[in-house]
Amino acid sequence: MSYSKSDPHPLRPPTAVLTRGFDPALSVGSARPAVFRSSTYVFSSPEAAERAFAVATGKVAAAPGEQTELIYSRISHPNSEILEDQIVPLERGAEEAVVFNSGMAAIMTAFLTFVKPGESLVYTAPLYGGTNHLIHDFLAPMGIHSVRVASGRGNDLDGAIRVATDLSLIFLETPANPTMVMTDIRRAAETASTLPRRPLLVVDNTFLGPAFQHPLTLGADVVVYSATKYLSGFSDLLAGVALARDRALMQRMRASRIMFGNILQPDECWMLDGRLPTVGLRMNRQSKNAQRIAEALVEHPKVRKIHYPTLFDDAEQIKIRLAQCEFPGGIFSIELDGGRRAAFEFLRRLKIARDAVSLGGVETLACHPRTTTHSSLGEAELDETGIGEGLVRISVGIEDWRDLLSDFEQALEAV
Repeated sequence: MSYSKSDPHPLRPPTAVLTRGFDPALSVGSARPAVFRSSTYVFSSPEAAERAFAVATGKVAAAPGEQTELIYSRISHPNSEILEDQIVPLERGAEEAVVFNSGMAAIMTAFLTFVKPGESLVYTAPLYGGTNHLIHDFLAPMGIHSVRVASGRGNDLDGAIRVATDLSLIFLETPANPTMVMTDIRRAAETASTLPRRPLLVVDNTFLGPAFQHPLTLGADVVVYSATKYLSGFSDLLAGVALARDRALMQRMRASRIMFGNILQPDECWMLDGRLPTVGLRMNRQSKNAQRIAEALVEHPKVRKIHYPTLFDDAEQIKIRLAQCEFPGGIFSIELDGGRRAAFEFLRRLKIARDAVSLGGVETLACHPRTTTHSSLGEAELDETGIGEGLVRISVGIEDWRDLLSDFEQALEAV
């Protein structure tokens, strides 16, 4: 069954994600997609092979609705095509998606596709440590200049966008990992539009998307995800996704993916595709749990501060949250008196939540970002961006929130 936004009665996302992009007749009647582990595919004719290569290599554009024959699984395969088609309805404003074998692969491919040596990019900080490492230790030696702006500082971001030399890309991670500071996506897009050569606006939407924040509707050009997190939700596979309204942008990233060989493998595509229908269900439960727990712990005497969207005390942050987020999400960070010693003791005492660095899974995880996920940042940048010694990031799962709250309370009492 096909689906498009031009249909007179387009399907809503929860329906489209279960129906589009898959024809049971092509899988011997299977009600859900099968796994296709083939590396090589047989052409129906030499002409079909010629056409497939011409489209895959970008020599010609595919006609509207055209499906060229498969060539080789590094280029594309049935499970990647099904997944890419079925994930689109979850991202408001998206028309096309490209899948990768990790979130970092999606981010790296976006940078190397849209920014050339000698050009620059502007990014908000703090960033996930891996992204920060990529910018400074991989892109910088290639001659790609970067400009760091603290998350949430709209005037500073406007200024950086306007004065950056040969600016090609703006990269926002909002909310910021792990401080939860938000950056105004629409404002960044509007500022970018004032430049003679408009840079692309790319948003890492892993923390709140696709359920609670929709960057493409706010003016972003590309949305990237670590699909390992909420999109998968079970902490058992690595994946990344990029989505855009402009199909030409995704075609460029797909061409880069062919060269880099970082397509998501068939088994992982199949696993991830089967989890898409429950993304909204899981994220809603996780958000409700996190909000109840964060708001219950905010007055605890051992807690200095909790970083969570419903607990923002800055007027500008509140304004951004109300404008661009539908729900606050399943992640909060807790700042403890007593620094690293207190944070480590809190983590050590947890019984239900696990000390681990990922997020977005159905299980609750907690970590100490300064010594784990963001340990590649310098001491000065850690201090400047608010990643203190006593900060613990918590990704709330789908357990009963009352059990989790009791777990956090007993761990705090032991600090």
